[in-house]
Amino acid sequence: MKKRFILPILLCFFFANCEKVIDVDVPSIAPKLVIDATFEVLFDENPVTANTVVKLSLSADYFNDEIPTVTNANVFLTNLSDNSIIPFSDANADGNYEPTNAFIPADDTAYELTVIYENETYKAQATKIKSTPFVSVVQGDETLFTGDEIQLKIEFQDDETLENYYLLDYTNNIFLALDDRFFNGSLYNFSSFYQEDDIEVPTTVTIKMHGITKEYFTYFEVLISQSGQNSGGPFESAPASLLGNIINTTNDDYFPLGYFHISETDTYTIDLVENE
Repeated sequence: MKKRFILPILLCFFFANCEKVIDVDVPSIAPKLVIDATFEVLFDENPVTANTVVKLSLSADYFNDEIPTVTNANVFLTNLSDNSIIPFSDANADGNYEPTNAFIPADDTAYELTVIYENETYKAQATKIKSTPFVSVVQGDETLFTGDEIQLKIEFQDDETLENYYLLDYTNNIFLALDDRFFNGSLYNFSSFYQEDDIEVPTTVTIKMHGITKEYFTYFEVLISQSGQNSGGPFESAPASLLGNIINTTNDDYFPLGYFHISETDTYTIDLVENE
């Protein structure tokens, strides 16, 4: 694959700029199946609801503007406590596979995800991970460097009996992974800041807090460091070398990208205004 770049060259004698067109060969990489199966169980709602979408796509070359979706796969869950099957379908042909019938992942129950695509079978297992509700989320009036940052003051109660890991989703594909080794069992409060380019106020945002495993905590930290914040979602540009918990049971050489995880999730909606 060839891409064309414009490189400015300084001509010292004439103090003028000119442009030269050069061809850069960028190697094409065989596409891999990307499986984003991060389920949210909104446990603090009444009744409890869940977001249980399996998003399938193919990895693309670095300079491609579009992410190819996968609409011809066979997707289902197996409840490993009774071997019952929960089928998924892509009703809108957009790569988003949803349960055929309403489905809420149960406590202390292991589920196996199966994706069959082009005669290859991909599998992973997950159990719902506990979280805790927000105590409060309020907008503060402190700033950092530019004076235009928006402060969020967040408070929640950590469970002393568990080794907890959390993932906070601040909207606009901004994430923070936390572990409780320094605040185990505490009423924990901290501040986060939206940068000037992150958000335009006044606006309403919904903050999410997910309970996650230690393995997903480690995976997500590496994922964010490699793909960056504000990149269209962490799985939009999953690094080819970063393996999740999903395996190709048909052919080890064609491993997929992505992760299967089930999180208890609390949400908090807040109206943000400009700093006074």
